[in-house]
Amino acid sequence: MGAHVPERPAGPRQPPRGAERRAAPQVDGRHRLPGRVGQVITIKAKVNRAFKTSMEVGINVTVQDVLTNVEKIVSVAYATYVVKPVGAEKIELEPVKLLSAEDHLEHALATERKRIRLGYQEVFQNLMQESDKEDTFAEEDAISADLTHVQSIELVQPPHANHHGNTFGGQIMAWMETVASISASRLCRSYPILKSVNMFKFWGPSVVGDRLVFNAIVNNTFQNSVEVGVRVEAYNCEEWIKNQARHINSAFLIFNSVNDRGELVTFPKIKPITKDSVRRYHGAIARKRIRLARKYMLSAKEDKPYDLWEKSNQAYMSYSNIATLTYLAAKTGWEVTSTLNNIRIWTHEDGDVLSLKVEMQVKTASHVAFSLLSNFTYRQQWDKHFLTCEVLQAVSEDDKIYYITSPPPPMTGHQPRDFVILVSRRQPLEPSEPYIVAVKSVTLTSVPPSSEHCRSEILCAGFQIYSDSSSSCRVYYFNQMTSSLMPYLAANLTGSLNSIEDTALECIKFLELKGSKC
Repeated sequence: MGAHVPERPAGPRQPPRGAERRAAPQVDGRHRLPGRVGQVITIKAKVNRAFKTSMEVGINVTVQDVLTNVEKIVSVAYATYVVKPVGAEKIELEPVKLLSAEDHLEHALATERKRIRLGYQEVFQNLMQESDKEDTFAEEDAISADLTHVQSIELVQPPHANHHGNTFGGQIMAWMETVASISASRLCRSYPILKSVNMFKFWGPSVVGDRLVFNAIVNNTFQNSVEVGVRVEAYNCEEWIKNQARHINSAFLIFNSVNDRGELVTFPKIKPITKDSVRRYHGAIARKRIRLARKYMLSAKEDKPYDLWEKSNQAYMSYSNIATLTYLAAKTGWEVTSTLNNIRIWTHEDGDVLSLKVEMQVKTASHVAFSLLSNFTYRQQWDKHFLTCEVLQAVSEDDKIYYITSPPPPMTGHQPRDFVILVSRRQPLEPSEPYIVAVKSVTLTSVPPSSEHCRSEILCAGFQIYSDSSSSCRVYYFNQMTSSLMPYLAANLTGSLNSIEDTALECIKFLELKGSKC
């Protein structure tokens, strides 16, 4: 086995003696391929971002076949670590030193992933309420969930713990996978294959001498996959006698299974019997909806973005909106096509996708420019390509959905065009970071296309605003479009270079005029 541990960037300040660094309140990962005996496994981990008392660690696992030398990704995960000192003294983490373009990207997107983690429970509860209203229970010949319950007890011994005596998190995860796979195997009558781990949480530590009780049960099945919930409770000798347990871990593990021909096995339906099994049944449905949204949203490089706006994917779509613009801004190979006054224009070609970048020097404070540009109802005052603009949904303070209409391209005979767009805005956490206003098209079932307009799509657009001084800033506008959309100017600074420059000049005038009144 090969393992690579990168140089540790600017870690936390050393805590006072007796302080405890406790690992991972949450681990979220996706398994893409299994690792097999005889293959070389390489594990790479690095701190993507350090917040005040927590940090995100990105983990990438690859396997290499020793015969073919082919290397493939096995698993990708993000782990959250928190620092909890024993005494009253606070421990504040130092910022991570960013050494590469990839470091900057992951550093920026770690903030978005944190927003998703913090908002997960609210999304989950909303979906649970929807599931409770649906009568989705399986037919009468379904298997009772209680028949899949498995319990296992492990004694934590010195080889299972670190030098502080705390049980290795990986050891607990391995025990949890074992008991979960036994539970899943009671439905498929074959060896299950771990597909993904969802919401792996460490609620508290365990130490050498503790007895760990693992309870696993199938929550629900979905054709070719099954979700198993695992709960871990710890007892020391005194707690064991008094039957007082400490809840230390929980997770939801997703399994597949294949037959002798390599085909995915279809799992039988599960029938919830008790009130608790009904809760777990609906919870599995809600988590699956979130996983499906995450599958499409977490990768900002998807050619066909999943753009249907609904409760299960709002957080991930907002993440994708910010991430896609961040990736676009970080691209290399931009070519300057025009320089005029305080405006510079770049283009970037990648296959049939043309991307545009416009830099504007503005004598307005960055936070003022951010406030004005993120409110799209102001856009008509400086962009002639906007006819109407109205807010359809104020999802949050930082995310709004707008409906926009625009005139047809001149001398084309086309219909007026309309757009339904998600505008996501983010303020920087550090002075060196930009204000961000990201834009992408979404699909709302309540606003279908009409015969009066030709519904159009924005793949990726938006602004990054950097502060130069207390009274000036640099505004970058980005737009990414396919060749089929290039003739249309709606909601874009596209068209001829003169049109781009004219619109940019109007934008600068608007920002400076409004900024002078603030």
